[in-house]
Amino acid sequence: MQIGHISLANNLFAAPMAGVTDRPFRQLCKRLGAGYAVSEMVTSRRDLWQSLKTTRRANHEGEVAPIAVQIAGTEPQMMAEAAAYNIDRGAQIIDINMGCPAKKVCTKWAGSALMQDEPLATAIIDAVVAACAPRNVPVTLKMRTGWCQAERNAVRLARAAESAGIAMVTVHGRTREQGYGGHAEYDTIAAVKAALNIPVVANGDIDSPEKAREVLAATHADAVMVGRAAQGRPWIFREIAHFLETGEHLPAPEVLQAKQWLLEHLHEHYALYGEYTGVRTARKHIGWAVRALPGGVDFRAVMNTLETCDSQVRAVSDWFDQLADTHHRLPAIRVAANDDLIEQQA
Repeated sequence: MQIGHISLANNLFAAPMAGVTDRPFRQLCKRLGAGYAVSEMVTSRRDLWQSLKTTRRANHEGEVAPIAVQIAGTEPQMMAEAAAYNIDRGAQIIDINMGCPAKKVCTKWAGSALMQDEPLATAIIDAVVAACAPRNVPVTLKMRTGWCQAERNAVRLARAAESAGIAMVTVHGRTREQGYGGHAEYDTIAAVKAALNIPVVANGDIDSPEKAREVLAATHADAVMVGRAAQGRPWIFREIAHFLETGEHLPAPEVLQAKQWLLEHLHEHYALYGEYTGVRTARKHIGWAVRALPGGVDFRAVMNTLETCDSQVRAVSDWFDQLADTHHRLPAIRVAANDDLIEQQA
């Protein structure tokens, strides 16, 4: 699998998710089988580049290559400058966000709202590609099937993107109007794949190895991108990889192995965010990890009262040790895609 001149370990991708796919989470996904992981979206507004949120999102210290950064905005020149800003900070691939359905993004005509204005969308693509080409940095595009059911223009916009020099297109199989409701459809992704010569990635509702195989077969896509299903279950990538290669399922992770992965993730998380913010933002990751496990709901309630990194780590360690007394491996329980802990995917 290639994105421009960059080779990937496999065709299993972690989706960019606001508030989720920070550097520690991307690193975890890569350690557990993802061949590629895209950052949370970084604003194109220069006045926000020095904000704490943006500096954290642009921090790639120790990150395993390739480093892919998603940028969002509405002005071609600002988007070009944002691409250069992130390349200077280590980005090796730039992804343009035309897929986020969040109201706070779309009301500013960014994200999937850009699919309503194809000339502007194309101008942004042209500007970003022009900024990245001299530095040999591939540019990719993430979008939806269209703005609404009556306006599914993914094929037309994807063709324009390929002509402008985009190296890969990812399509989430929903319109902006759908948000994350209903079910993803894959016919549009298949049509995009049939229309292009560059790699196409299928995204939407991929929550199991069987689903990944089904979507690859239905769309003929070059890769699949997993978002919400990786929250609390980052080992889904190695599960999919094993199943696609052998047709067999990996055993569920051992409880103590899952504990070790989570603790390693927490230490990296605290190092990035510091004590106060780190404890609070780690709660959702811990909650996702335990939500479907025996006693997980009660443990989440306790976790939300803890105020220090040390107390959080001790509580997680003790809880998993207790679970290991009765379970050698994690119980095989799948969480519904509409679980109330799931956040928005860009």
